[in-house]
Amino acid sequence: MTESKLRDIRWIFVLLAAYFALQVGVRLATSHSLDLDEAEQAFRSQWLAAGYGPQPPFYNWLQYTVFQFTGVSLAALSLVKNLLLFISYLLYGLTARLILRDKALVAIATLGLLTLPQMAFEMQRDLTHTVAVFFSASIFLYGFIRSLKQPSLASYLIAGIGIGFGLLAKYNFAILPAAALIAALSDARLRPRIFDWRLVLTATVALIITLPHLFWLKDNLDFATARTLEKMTASGHASYPAQVAMGIGSLALAIISFAGLTVAVFAILFGKGLRPALTESSQWTRLLERMMFVFLVGILLLIVFGGAAGIKDRWLVPMLFILPLYFCLKIEAAGVVTGRAFRRFMAVIAIIMIGVPAALYGSVAAARFTGHYERLNRPYATMLETLRQQAEPAAILAGDSLLAGNLRQDIPGVPVLSVDYPGFHPDLSGRRPLLLVWLLPKGGSEALPPDMAEWLQANLGAPAPEALVIDTPYFYRRGDDRYRFGYAWVNQQP
Repeated sequence: MTESKLRDIRWIFVLLAAYFALQVGVRLATSHSLDLDEAEQAFRSQWLAAGYGPQPPFYNWLQYTVFQFTGVSLAALSLVKNLLLFISYLLYGLTARLILRDKALVAIATLGLLTLPQMAFEMQRDLTHTVAVFFSASIFLYGFIRSLKQPSLASYLIAGIGIGFGLLAKYNFAILPAAALIAALSDARLRPRIFDWRLVLTATVALIITLPHLFWLKDNLDFATARTLEKMTASGHASYPAQVAMGIGSLALAIISFAGLTVAVFAILFGKGLRPALTESSQWTRLLERMMFVFLVGILLLIVFGGAAGIKDRWLVPMLFILPLYFCLKIEAAGVVTGRAFRRFMAVIAIIMIGVPAALYGSVAAARFTGHYERLNRPYATMLETLRQQAEPAAILAGDSLLAGNLRQDIPGVPVLSVDYPGFHPDLSGRRPLLLVWLLPKGGSEALPPDMAEWLQANLGAPAPEALVIDTPYFYRRGDDRYRFGYAWVNQQP
């Protein structure tokens, strides 16, 4: 890509850099507490492993590495996520610039990612592994399209890196390169790019990147896949036809949820010009259509033969993220004038860029008026600070990973274990006192949870200690609303 072409789209990346910097600031201003995926990263950063469970380890490895330099903090968590998102948008924009001539359409395709709710809102709210999938898919798509249009060792290398990262991000990523391979093979003009010796480099790089995890996966396949399969096949006692119907229905709803807003935005912006544009085609639209078709067939096979009954919209990220680019290719193929639509589009993007951070902050801060509390309203840090005034814990056992990750953030020098994750076994000999902490739902028992009592007996041979309760004011509380935690000390020094 020439320097002049890069200058044409540089303003897009400056705008996106400012937007993601704003998102970091909003996240830091919203709450010190961590949500589910953030807490998982903080908790699992205590050790480095070839695998951690139902999700592949790419994001864990990346966040672990960053924490080694910065320490465990919300700032490091937010910076990593938004840097990955920025690079993903950048690569998406470079891909669009390779196959679109109209600069306005390059901007619409790139910024059009913000019209996908999963990309704009959910990835900021609390997703990590899905962010890694998007990042990997953007790398792969850039390398793949560049290998078809401007083949070089670098382009095949980039595609291999994208595949390697993607397989380490989520296992369902594998459908994307498979769909791309089949789509390219079905086009006689693109087929030579697949039968190119440099494809060996792509495969080799992908294999080298994934090899450590593949060795782990070989011995831990059930552990890695059981939870995901349980979610996908949760159809109760439904018959086979009912399960298939549930799966197809959930897929349709997921597609509508993922793509509905984007379709509506393009329909409004381009009006009557969009419908005839959808009938036009080019080499690139046909390629993307075949990719989406193969991806869809793969999901349907999973429903029919794999027993999948519940397809989530975020599982479609590895394929449907190309939708804005696909629409723009269609529009360019039809020769639609973009000037007026571009001005309208930028107004929509301005609304999204202001509205999403405001909604993320408001969903937490509004609790002072509504009394409806999110996980980010919970006062984990305040609770821990109060308990540390009683004694300084040498180790902590938390009731779940969400709590463990939040505690880890505020006491990084102390091992934090979680009852729901048995894969972390630090040496606790001589580490006293041990602090036990768990969440207390409204109306629930205040006694020590049975699983914590069993853990103490099995691992330390210790009897169940006295259970106590601490209640701490919510962040953004209404009146004197408080959140309750259960806690106990083991072998606390007098």
